[in-house]
Amino acid sequence: MNAPWKPGSNNGRDPFAAFVCDEDTLDILRPVVEEMGWAGDKCNMGGLRNAVQTLSVSASPNILLVDLSESGDPLNDINSLAEVCEPGTVVVAMGQVNDVRLYRDLIVSGLQDYLLKPFTPDQLRDVLAQAQAVINAPKTEESQSEKPHVSTAVIGTRGGVGASTIATSLAWLLSHDKERLTALLDLDVHFGTGALSLDLEPGRGLTDAIDNPSRIDGLFIERAMIKANEKLSLLSAEAPINSPMMTDGTAFFQLQEEFRAAFDCTVIDLPRDMLINYPHLLGDVNATVITTELTLASARDCIRLLSWLKSHAAQSKIYVVANKVQTANLEISRQDFENSIERKIDILIPYDIRTAAQSAKLGQALVEAGKSSKAAAKIVELTNLVLGSVEDSDEDGDDKRSFMGKLGELKSLLPSKKVKEEAPKV
Repeated sequence: MNAPWKPGSNNGRDPFAAFVCDEDTLDILRPVVEEMGWAGDKCNMGGLRNAVQTLSVSASPNILLVDLSESGDPLNDINSLAEVCEPGTVVVAMGQVNDVRLYRDLIVSGLQDYLLKPFTPDQLRDVLAQAQAVINAPKTEESQSEKPHVSTAVIGTRGGVGASTIATSLAWLLSHDKERLTALLDLDVHFGTGALSLDLEPGRGLTDAIDNPSRIDGLFIERAMIKANEKLSLLSAEAPINSPMMTDGTAFFQLQEEFRAAFDCTVIDLPRDMLINYPHLLGDVNATVITTELTLASARDCIRLLSWLKSHAAQSKIYVVANKVQTANLEISRQDFENSIERKIDILIPYDIRTAAQSAKLGQALVEAGKSSKAAAKIVELTNLVLGSVEDSDEDGDDKRSFMGKLGELKSLLPSKKVKEEAPKV
């Protein structure tokens, strides 16, 4: 319905149509509609049900006003309307239920506004004027669409290394500082924290996409995405843990295709098990961020991920990011870690527990909560690297040692328990 990142054009469609449930509302509506220069005969009786039936066989208008007064399940009925509504249509609903939860759910579903009945002509006029402003807003995104799409996957070597924190911060910087239309896709269907870290409700968009891949199109995307700021939209889930995910991965491929058409940048928070089960997720990714800690287990799995990416996503520029790095008490030194994976660590993010705690309390991305912190500065540096990955065609050098040989050397990275004998003095 309302698609702020991909505004629709007129395309010969009617500028306005309304479907209301009672004569009193119709009497208030028609004079205001005619005052705004629209045809009064486009105000119809029948409410939401008539709107769905009518728009299933005709083009939807630029602005659609629907009455939910006779709807027993407004959210489900709005989903039915979304299936017949064309992209770019701005939808305003009205109803008699005064419930802030319903209002929020309707806005998340893609509605522009919800008008509580009874209302005055002035209230109606203001709501319709705002809808018209959305339609007539300058299409600033058209110039940005010329930029090449940048798709980034963020993978953690282990649970808890901070991959989700990096992904959320990266998406926030791309949208806020770089002013790119950005989609954040959190593919941890059961335990994802993308919405939680931005103080948002996860919605049902991702689970709906997995259950019904055939429904995924531009209209579905603009209805299912949750807006975090003007240019950042999120698709995530919080599926019940007693509901296993049953999919062949088709939905994820289609989502990436739609993101590529609707956004400038895509950031995928990709759990390791998803990488194993659905390797095609990295088929068109420009940059892959491996988030790791300086530990023995992370070194082992970093080697494994680098080897896998070389075989399955050769087109992707790989960045190794060491996160939560402390100044002392390291399990493995940076030099030993780099020797084991046979490449340099691209970004070293210092451990900043204060900024992390503040970020969680405020429901903000780490780079927003601690803009002046050293950790945020390093993620900004990573963002610049990711944006340059589209133009950067340089490839990493070939590995000189075998994959199994690298794994065999990991144990030597741990400090020896024996005390070294002091060298004899001359």
